[in-house]
Amino acid sequence: MSRIGKAIITIPAGVTITENNGVVTVKGPKGELSQELTAGITIEQKDGELNVNRPSDAKQHKALHGLYRALINNMIVGVSQGFEKKLELVGVGYRASHAGQKLELALGFSHGIVLELPNEVKVDTLTEKGKNPIITLTSHDNQLLGMVAAKIRSFRKPEPYKGKGVRFVGEIVRRKAGKSA
Repeated sequence: MSRIGKAIITIPAGVTITENNGVVTVKGPKGELSQELTAGITIEQKDGELNVNRPSDAKQHKALHGLYRALINNMIVGVSQGFEKKLELVGVGYRASHAGQKLELALGFSHGIVLELPNEVKVDTLTEKGKNPIITLTSHDNQLLGMVAAKIRSFRKPEPYKGKGVRFVGEIVRRKAGKSA
Protein backbone atom coordinates (compact mmCIF):
# COMPACT_ATOMS: atom_id res chain seq x y z
CA MET A 1 0.00 0.00 0.00
CA SER A 2 1.03 3.58 -0.56
CA ARG A 3 2.68 5.11 2.50
CA ILE A 4 1.05 8.46 1.85
CA GLY A 5 -2.27 6.95 0.79
CA LYS A 6 -2.70 4.82 3.90
CA ALA A 7 -1.88 7.66 6.32
CA ILE A 8 -4.95 8.73 8.28
CA ILE A 9 -6.05 12.38 8.11
CA THR A 10 -7.23 13.96 11.35
CA ILE A 11 -10.10 16.38 10.87
CA PRO A 12 -9.76 19.58 12.95
CA ALA A 13 -12.73 21.14 14.76
CA GLY A 14 -14.92 23.35 12.59
CA VAL A 15 -14.21 21.41 9.37
CA THR A 16 -16.94 19.35 7.70
CA ILE A 17 -16.35 16.87 4.88
CA THR A 18 -19.09 15.55 2.61
CA GLU A 19 -18.99 13.21 -0.37
CA ASN A 20 -21.68 13.29 -3.05
CA ASN A 21 -21.41 11.27 -6.30
CA GLY A 22 -17.62 11.13 -6.20
CA VAL A 23 -17.12 14.82 -5.30
CA VAL A 24 -15.54 15.58 -1.94
CA THR A 25 -16.46 18.97 -0.45
CA VAL A 26 -14.54 20.42 2.51
CA LYS A 27 -15.98 23.40 4.41
CA GLY A 28 -14.18 25.32 7.12
CA PRO A 29 -13.72 28.76 8.66
CA LYS A 30 -11.56 30.04 5.78
CA GLY A 31 -13.71 28.82 2.88
CA GLU A 32 -14.96 25.86 0.89
CA LEU A 33 -13.12 23.58 -1.55
CA SER A 34 -14.19 20.59 -3.62
CA GLN A 35 -12.37 17.82 -5.50
CA GLU A 36 -13.69 15.15 -7.83
CA LEU A 37 -12.53 11.58 -7.11
CA THR A 38 -11.96 9.17 -10.00
CA ALA A 39 -11.03 5.52 -10.52
CA GLY A 40 -13.12 4.20 -7.63
CA ILE A 41 -11.22 5.98 -4.86
CA THR A 42 -13.48 6.31 -1.80
CA ILE A 43 -13.27 8.08 1.54
CA GLU A 44 -14.29 6.72 4.92
CA GLN A 45 -14.95 9.09 7.81
CA LYS A 46 -15.32 8.17 11.49
CA ASP A 47 -14.36 9.55 14.92
CA GLY A 48 -12.78 12.76 13.56
CA GLU A 49 -10.51 10.82 11.19
CA LEU A 50 -10.60 10.36 7.43
CA ASN A 51 -9.26 7.38 5.52
CA VAL A 52 -8.79 7.20 1.73
CA ASN A 53 -9.32 3.73 0.18
CA ARG A 54 -8.63 2.27 -3.24
CA PRO A 55 -10.54 -0.59 -4.91
CA SER A 56 -7.56 -2.73 -6.01
CA ASP A 57 -3.77 -2.95 -6.24
CA ALA A 58 -3.70 -1.96 -9.90
CA LYS A 59 -0.92 0.44 -10.86
CA GLN A 60 -3.38 3.24 -11.70
CA HIS A 61 -5.21 2.85 -8.38
CA LYS A 62 -1.93 2.86 -6.44
CA ALA A 63 -0.85 6.07 -8.18
CA LEU A 64 -4.15 7.88 -7.53
CA HIS A 65 -4.43 6.65 -3.92
CA GLY A 66 -1.62 8.83 -2.57
CA LEU A 67 -2.53 11.70 -4.88
CA TYR A 68 -6.11 12.03 -3.66
CA ARG A 69 -5.08 11.61 -0.02
CA ALA A 70 -2.60 14.50 -0.42
CA LEU A 71 -5.17 16.68 -2.24
CA ILE A 72 -7.81 16.10 0.45
CA ASN A 73 -5.27 16.80 3.20
CA ASN A 74 -4.28 20.07 1.50
CA MET A 75 -7.96 21.04 1.28
CA ILE A 76 -8.44 20.38 5.01
CA VAL A 77 -5.33 22.36 5.97
CA GLY A 78 -6.37 25.18 3.61
CA VAL A 79 -9.88 25.69 4.99
CA SER A 80 -8.68 25.46 8.60
CA GLN A 81 -5.30 27.28 8.58
CA GLY A 82 -4.71 28.61 5.05
CA PHE A 83 -1.52 28.77 3.00
CA GLU A 84 1.03 31.53 2.46
CA LYS A 85 3.77 32.09 -0.10
CA LYS A 86 6.32 34.91 -0.09
CA LEU A 87 8.13 36.19 -3.17
CA GLU A 88 11.19 38.43 -3.10
CA LEU A 89 12.13 40.91 -5.85
CA VAL A 90 15.92 41.01 -6.21
CA GLY A 91 17.24 43.74 -8.49
CA VAL A 92 17.88 47.48 -8.64
CA GLY A 93 14.65 49.38 -9.25
CA TYR A 94 12.39 46.33 -8.87
CA ARG A 95 9.19 47.41 -7.11
CA ALA A 96 5.81 45.95 -6.20
CA SER A 97 2.58 47.60 -5.10
CA HIS A 98 -1.02 46.53 -4.85
CA ALA A 99 -4.43 48.16 -5.01
CA GLY A 100 -7.21 45.73 -4.14
CA GLN A 101 -6.76 42.63 -6.30
CA LYS A 102 -4.36 44.31 -8.76
CA LEU A 103 -0.64 43.74 -8.33
CA GLU A 104 1.65 46.23 -10.07
CA LEU A 105 5.23 45.15 -10.72
CA ALA A 106 8.22 47.12 -12.01
CA LEU A 107 10.78 44.49 -13.04
CA GLY A 108 13.18 46.41 -15.26
CA PHE A 109 11.09 46.31 -18.42
CA SER A 110 10.12 49.44 -20.36
CA HIS A 111 6.59 49.06 -18.99
CA GLY A 112 5.03 48.04 -15.68
CA ILE A 113 3.23 44.72 -15.30
CA VAL A 114 -0.30 44.74 -13.88
CA LEU A 115 -1.67 41.36 -12.75
CA GLU A 116 -5.33 40.87 -11.80
CA LEU A 117 -5.43 38.30 -8.98
CA PRO A 118 -8.31 35.88 -8.30
CA ASN A 119 -10.65 36.79 -5.41
CA GLU A 120 -9.50 33.73 -3.41
CA VAL A 121 -5.92 35.05 -3.23
CA LYS A 122 -5.08 37.94 -0.89
CA VAL A 123 -1.96 39.97 -1.62
CA ASP A 124 0.23 42.19 0.52
CA THR A 125 3.40 44.03 -0.49
CA LEU A 126 6.17 45.15 1.84
CA THR A 127 8.89 47.61 0.84
CA GLU A 128 11.56 48.56 3.37
CA LYS A 129 14.52 50.81 2.69
CA GLY A 130 17.68 48.82 2.06
CA LYS A 131 15.83 45.51 1.66
CA ASN A 132 14.26 43.71 -1.29
CA PRO A 133 10.50 44.20 -1.80
CA ILE A 134 8.44 41.21 -0.62
CA ILE A 135 5.09 40.05 -2.00
CA THR A 136 3.00 37.93 0.41
CA LEU A 137 0.22 35.80 -1.09
CA THR A 138 -2.32 34.02 1.13
CA SER A 139 -5.21 31.73 0.21
CA HIS A 140 -7.12 28.66 1.34
CA ASP A 141 -6.56 26.98 -2.06
CA ASN A 142 -2.98 25.66 -2.24
CA GLN A 143 -3.20 24.78 -5.94
CA LEU A 144 -4.43 28.23 -6.99
CA LEU A 145 -1.88 29.93 -4.73
CA GLY A 146 0.97 27.98 -6.33
CA MET A 147 -0.24 28.85 -9.83
CA VAL A 148 -0.43 32.58 -9.03
CA ALA A 149 3.02 32.54 -7.37
CA ALA A 150 4.50 30.69 -10.38
CA LYS A 151 2.91 33.22 -12.76
CA ILE A 152 4.46 36.15 -10.85
CA ARG A 153 7.84 34.38 -10.78
CA SER A 154 7.64 33.71 -14.55
CA PHE A 155 7.71 37.45 -15.33
CA ARG A 156 11.40 37.59 -14.36
CA LYS A 157 12.95 34.29 -13.26
CA PRO A 158 16.16 34.52 -11.20
CA GLU A 159 19.17 34.50 -13.47
CA PRO A 160 22.39 32.69 -12.46
CA TYR A 161 24.98 35.44 -13.07
CA LYS A 162 23.81 38.32 -10.87
CA GLY A 163 20.93 36.56 -9.09
CA LYS A 164 18.40 39.20 -10.18
CA GLY A 165 14.74 38.30 -10.60
CA VAL A 166 11.64 37.19 -8.69
CA ARG A 167 12.31 34.32 -6.29
CA PHE A 168 10.60 32.62 -3.37
CA VAL A 169 11.85 33.74 0.04
CA GLY A 170 14.51 31.24 1.09
CA GLU A 171 15.07 29.95 -2.46
CA ILE A 172 18.72 29.33 -3.26
CA VAL A 173 19.83 30.38 -6.74
CA ARG A 174 22.93 28.59 -8.04
CA ARG A 175 25.36 31.24 -9.21
CA LYS A 176 27.69 30.92 -12.18
CA ALA A 177 31.05 32.59 -12.76
CA GLY A 178 31.07 35.34 -15.38
CA LYS A 179 33.53 35.73 -18.22
CA SER A 180 37.10 34.81 -17.41
CA ALA A 181 39.80 37.14 -18.68
